Amino acid sequence: MKISRIFALLILAAFVIFPIIYWQEFYHHFEVYFSGNIINHIITKEWKVVVISIVLFLLFLIPLSYRRKANWLEYGLVGAFFVSLFIEMYGIPLTILFAAKYFYPDPSMLPPNVVTFNFAGVDMGMDLAMAYGAIIMAIGMILIIVGWITLYLAAKKGEFVNTGIYAISRHPQYLGFILIIVGWFFGWPTLITLIFSPILIYKYVKVCLTEEKEITKTNPSYKEYKKQVPFFI
Repeated sequence: MKISRIFALLILAAFVIFPIIYWQEFYHHFEVYFSGNIINHIITKEWKVVVISIVLFLLFLIPLSYRRKANWLEYGLVGAFFVSLFIEMYGIPLTILFAAKYFYPDPSMLPPNVVTFNFAGVDMGMDLAMAYGAIIMAIGMILIIVGWITLYLAAKKGEFVNTGIYAISRHPQYLGFILIIVGWFFGWPTLITLIFSPILIYKYVKVCLTEEKEITKTNPSYKEYKKQVPFFI
């Protein structure tokens, strides 16, 4: 097993173990979001933040289409996810308002912030679970960017990509996108992420399988590549 893959697996293990160690903090985080108890402490009607966030995250769809033609149905699904997510986060918290109708909002139940910052003139904070989700998303973004750069440089030479990050994972960009979805679920666990997350993950795993069939038809050496490099990690 390559050292780079061992390192990647160790990082994965650390991320799996962390929520188990701090399960009380994570449980507390999920409880206040799913019960709607966060309603009095979330940002609302900050539409400039909504627009900026939607544009920034939709830009990450562009690199995903570089290895195959864009399927706009897939883009529409993920686009709907981001639009509805950011409208709820910084505009109108519909699913949290819905949950709050059935549970008594108790501000004392809110988990403490471990990170505070200012974005577009709006003060924001993250509790432990949200910060954990943000780190997962950051790793996902790095994988998408590095994967795109690797593909772009190889395409200029007309080469099949099986080196660099593609020597560790056959689908680092899709893995990155799935990590972004998982990160959002940890950071913002509401009905939107609960419903959309498994659908999007399933959709992009299916995209990976479709892409592999397409590449195998045009590049017979891909079969050997599949034997040497894991699907995701």
